[in-house]
Amino acid sequence: MIESVLLFFTAIVLLLVGYPVAFTLAGVALLFAGFGLITGNFESGYLAALPSRLYGIMTNETLIAVPLFVFMGIVLERAKIAEELLETLSSLFGRYRGGLALSVTLVGMLLAASTGIVGATVVTMGLLALPSMLKRGYAPEISSGIIAASGTLGQIIPPSIVLVLLGDVLSSSYQQAQLKMGIYSPDTVSVGDLFVGAIIPGLILVLLYSIYIVCVSFFNPSKMPLGYPSKEKGLALFQKLYFVLVPPLFLILAVLGSIIGGVATITEAAGVGAVGALFLAFIKKQLSIKGLQEVTLETAKLTSMVFLILIGASIFSLVFRGYEGDELVQSFLTSVPGGVVGILIVVMVAMFFLGFVLDFIEITFVVVPIVAPIILAFGIDPIWLGIMIAVNLQTSFLTPPFGFALFYLRGVAPKEVATSSIYKGAIPFVCIQVLMLILLALFPELVTWLPEQIYG
Repeated sequence: MIESVLLFFTAIVLLLVGYPVAFTLAGVALLFAGFGLITGNFESGYLAALPSRLYGIMTNETLIAVPLFVFMGIVLERAKIAEELLETLSSLFGRYRGGLALSVTLVGMLLAASTGIVGATVVTMGLLALPSMLKRGYAPEISSGIIAASGTLGQIIPPSIVLVLLGDVLSSSYQQAQLKMGIYSPDTVSVGDLFVGAIIPGLILVLLYSIYIVCVSFFNPSKMPLGYPSKEKGLALFQKLYFVLVPPLFLILAVLGSIIGGVATITEAAGVGAVGALFLAFIKKQLSIKGLQEVTLETAKLTSMVFLILIGASIFSLVFRGYEGDELVQSFLTSVPGGVVGILIVVMVAMFFLGFVLDFIEITFVVVPIVAPIILAFGIDPIWLGIMIAVNLQTSFLTPPFGFALFYLRGVAPKEVATSSIYKGAIPFVCIQVLMLILLALFPELVTWLPEQIYG
């Protein structure tokens, strides 16, 4: 079993050095497997199962939703949906103290529901909103914190790429857990279940962010200046708000509504979203043929990255199991004091710190398949576990000094915004995220109630 520990930490060290994730996971695993075959410590049957495992990945219908949602998000980004939303909502709330900050939060929520890609949302909001907030006198730490936090909403608000990938992994883990429990006609959990379960926690997070902004504007008004009067008023402002808000909201509701209502599978709904995004972009005349080629190429790059990491993670997990790594993890977790509560705390803390060095894709494909079957075998609700993992990773990506969202924002922030200001601004939102995790732990119904009402 010592080989499985060496395998895991060797992969982590090489990732920290900067080697590509997919090639590191696959390469290290194959090297350890080759060494094990030579020494007689590794069964060749595990590698014999590799072709069928990879074929299963390539023929997985759920994963087809990944390139479609990525395409949808990139098209909406190129269509300047965020720019129009920010301008219009700023006109609506701009005259109030902290109104621009509230506008940024709401736009971040709508972008999260439109793109589902954290990096794209943070970069877009950083380029559009941060200069505007600084120009109007907002404190750098407040501005950067709001943008980084609202950008990470793409982790939890559906249709999130994180939830798509988590849903596929948790479905397999849930079936494994039930088989270990002696249930030979196992229930299933789908990506749609996670989407529905994430709606209430996502909205609560937006509400908590908004409450924090209002409190800062009231108790520390120097960091949030008075607003500015809108150029449009009355009917003109309403018409502008209608034509800017309705198209993306209609698209979001069409995608989520078709999934929740059982009209379409996750893949079919993703297709609707991709076509709808194209339609919006062409109507707004924001996407040329050349632009469409660029969007397609960017989608292919991101999709290739996801699937390469998935293939590398599959090879890694096979070799890890071949060295009895899963049994080692199970024996460790079952020895943790406090029963299932203690196990959950240990797993969540470990994932939180891994989120500093690994992206959500690696954690989803490498760590979750190892620990999820063990946790779910205790009778934990898989939808609740999936949302807890998503919120936990969202918190990790926002936490200084290693949060990925902070790196994204640092890359596009003006030079006058110090890195320390970005870190300082993120800390209150990290506290809000921790509060959200505590609420979900104390009241699982925040996740499970809506799926039960819809699906019974």
